[in-house]
Amino acid sequence: MSPVTRRTLIGAGAAAGAAAITPGAAGARRPKPRRADVIVVGAGLAGLQAATDVAAAGKSVIVLEARKRVGGRTLNHKLGPSHPGKIIEVGGQWIGPTQTKLAGLAAELGIETFKTYNEGSYLYYRNGMKTPYEVQPPPIGAVPPDPQGVAEAFAAILKLNDMAATIDVERPWAAAEAQSWDSQTFHTWIEDNAVTPNGRFLLELGIEAVFAAQPRDVSLLFVLFYIASATDGEAPPDFQRLINTAGGAQESRFVGGSQLVCIKLARRLGRKRIALGAPVRRIVQRKGGVEVVTDKGRFVGKQVIVTGPPSVTGLIDYAPILPADRAQLLQRMPQGSVIKCEAIYDKPFWRDAGLAGQVTSDAEPVRVTFDNSPPDGSPGVMIGFIEGAFARKWSRKPADERRAAVLANFATYFGDQALEPIDFVEKDWSKEGWTRGCYGAFTPPGTLLDYGEALRRPFGRITWAGAETATLWNGYMEGALRSGSRAAGETLSGL
Repeated sequence: MSPVTRRTLIGAGAAAGAAAITPGAAGARRPKPRRADVIVVGAGLAGLQAATDVAAAGKSVIVLEARKRVGGRTLNHKLGPSHPGKIIEVGGQWIGPTQTKLAGLAAELGIETFKTYNEGSYLYYRNGMKTPYEVQPPPIGAVPPDPQGVAEAFAAILKLNDMAATIDVERPWAAAEAQSWDSQTFHTWIEDNAVTPNGRFLLELGIEAVFAAQPRDVSLLFVLFYIASATDGEAPPDFQRLINTAGGAQESRFVGGSQLVCIKLARRLGRKRIALGAPVRRIVQRKGGVEVVTDKGRFVGKQVIVTGPPSVTGLIDYAPILPADRAQLLQRMPQGSVIKCEAIYDKPFWRDAGLAGQVTSDAEPVRVTFDNSPPDGSPGVMIGFIEGAFARKWSRKPADERRAAVLANFATYFGDQALEPIDFVEKDWSKEGWTRGCYGAFTPPGTLLDYGEALRRPFGRITWAGAETATLWNGYMEGALRSGSRAAGETLSGL
């Protein structure tokens, strides 16, 4: 997923938390809590990386995971007995240049990568007309055959890159123009900086593809921060790094699927350090330590690292309660809306027609597609993303109606052969109880200005991690790993 990458985990709510700690019958003895120096909430990339760093420092650690699996927003799906050993990803899946921590960890774990299929022509579908076009090498990349719209979009992207270069990723709210930038949505900025319908369409689609949200949802300051964060700290900001395949965030995939990174990290930590099916209901800080209450009992430690989507972490019952600015921040960081749809065919037939399988479209509901076939190209897998407002709309429709609409889009782009897949898989991340959306969280206007300083600031014995707290590659798998190591370092210094 673009973008994405997403990893999460936590809580339910104060009411559920209260129920979880209600004493049993009179005279019943509560089981003794499990103890560790550090308790980590969440077995996604951030949580597992944090636990790995804590264990490497010689401290004891326990990871609590709400789901009965590790991986958070990464999730592999087996293709079935007709294709033994082969998978597709229904969560975050890609890795690209400058994502150095993720690449290094994968190599360390013995996980190989392969290039996203990117040979042949792309398709540009606009106003009912389908036009193939050739992709240029980076940094130009995918340039649809629309001279006026492309020229305007490129000029806007160059302007965005220059603006992003002034952002301090540690403190984007401190930028000289932060007041102006965080007082408008990206939609407003498009209206002021693009006049052609096609130029505006390309910019709008770029935002939908990256954030799984509409330009009207997202603060301009947050978009600029996101562009600035999509680097290893050395490469200059470039919006195209977020949207391109070659040279961009969608360049490569993992052999065996992206969830394999978490699976292998968890194996290395060992079963005794991970409790699955243990949603965290309550976190109580006391003078001598912290108690974490779950559906699988109590866990006691000196420090706790909480990972996951900010809004989901807000469902935990905290004692003492969260600081006002932290609580208000969590109310203002929604998750994106995306349904990931994949049609499986005997072979990737679009390749025979000289097509890369990548589409930019104004149709509904699927406006962006990729060839998501396994490394050897068998079977053929076409992936389509329903994002933003379209995901909100189509999530409410029956599954069979949604499937028919997706396949109709595929047929429009690639021919009637697309109407007869041998299998169809979809994942609506907005309906995932421990995620409530993907790819990541974003902020509307005013949020970074007034509440941004609460994003990573520790609260007593609690340190915050997760892709949304990252300063580099925010919202991606790379950012999740970096946040885990940062939180582990802060926690270890406080022990």
